[in-house]
Amino acid sequence: MRNKIVAGNWKMNNTLEEGVSLASEIVNIVADELKDDVKMILCPPFIHLNSVSKIIGDADKIALGAQNCNDNLKGAFTGEISVDMLKSVGVGYVILGHSERREYFGESNAFLAKKVKTVLEAGLTPIFCCGETLEIREKDEHFSFVTKQLTESLFHLSAADFQKIVIAYEPIWAIGTGVTASKEQAQEMHKNLREHIAGKYGSDVADSISILYGGSCNPKNAKDLFAQKDIDGGLIGGAALKSRDFVDIGKSY
Repeated sequence: MRNKIVAGNWKMNNTLEEGVSLASEIVNIVADELKDDVKMILCPPFIHLNSVSKIIGDADKIALGAQNCNDNLKGAFTGEISVDMLKSVGVGYVILGHSERREYFGESNAFLAKKVKTVLEAGLTPIFCCGETLEIREKDEHFSFVTKQLTESLFHLSAADFQKIVIAYEPIWAIGTGVTASKEQAQEMHKNLREHIAGKYGSDVADSISILYGGSCNPKNAKDLFAQKDIDGGLIGGAALKSRDFVDIGKSY
């Protein structure tokens, strides 16, 4: 049974006060309403992590994630955050390879392979993002492009380590645009990713990996998306900034 996961990427939004308020609302609504076996992950900006960790406390359905980390354990890397720093405030998950990190900060597949290794060695769970631009999809190169991201960043791992990964497919053309891949388009890519994993690690490993959809998922389309055979949840952007919407997505299974 694959884990059902809804992760909220707050990106560079919310002051500390706003973040504390949002996290508190989510924790309270989840406690009152979320009955299914779904893991909700909050991924706020770095300055929020310690405060949000205290708000989450021992809530069994909510975990804390970070939006990034450095590939080094410590050193003269001004402005960066290490995995040990993240662990010290209760972080359990780290988003790696988000399209914005790839585009704005030049993170390559090879560089992300180093980050994946660092995160796994720290005992944290990578949420590894992959996805294509509209230009690549229109050239009908989307399957080969996205599977290459997995091959070059993850396929150096042992089967045991690979099973510790969560994958998030994010069609870049559907992020923040209000355009969502159809449930058929999303399922087609998720199925392709799972088959690619099976080709390397076998069907048992492939069938155990949670693959999230990360392109403008919201309370209106989440149920149809999550009903697809190979879609196990969502990496949520804008809707994660509204407590009601975020929890309603978690209730969409």
